Amino acid sequence: MSENFDLMIRIQETPNPNAWKFVLNKTVLDDGKATYIDAKEAENNLLARSLFEISGIRQVHFFQNVVTITHSFDSEPDEIHKNVSSVLQTRMPAHNSKQTKVDEKKMARAQLPPEVQRIEEILDDTIRPGLQGDGGDLAVVKYEDNKLYVHYEGACGTCPSSTSGTLMAIEGILREQFNETIEVIPL
Repeated sequence: MSENFDLMIRIQETPNPNAWKFVLNKTVLDDGKATYIDAKEAENNLLARSLFEISGIRQVHFFQNVVTITHSFDSEPDEIHKNVSSVLQTRMPAHNSKQTKVDEKKMARAQLPPEVQRIEEILDDTIRPGLQGDGGDLAVVKYEDNKLYVHYEGACGTCPSSTSGTLMAIEGILREQFNETIEVIPL
């Protein structure tokens, strides 16, 4: 199987100085996204679990054909690039792109209250494409009392701009398209 598996990897910077995108010519995840915050959470996914074996890896995020890794601030980028590329080359031939990460806390969108469904649609149309292009994403945790609680994923999780410029942009768009007094709070 691996002799016909020519994996090409393009490494890209993200706005987060502690995160790198590894763009592949193979699909990492057929549907949705998956963020792993530690090796225990990744125990059922060989590729994610193997990436956590690299010293300094703090988070692994899968989306389409992209693997984004977040590392400790004192990690050497060249070492991270080499080690992540090596894991990708050896584990991708056995990786199941149909495997999804089950998140018991998340309800299907159809079951969400109408105002949260609308917020999700606005985020899908305006914010998420940019975040996903930078190797991250945004999850809505809850909406109550006109406060939207969100969790940044992937490269966005530890990015300095996620709590300033990005947060202001999210809040501005939601105030314009949803409710002019909404407050967005990162968790």
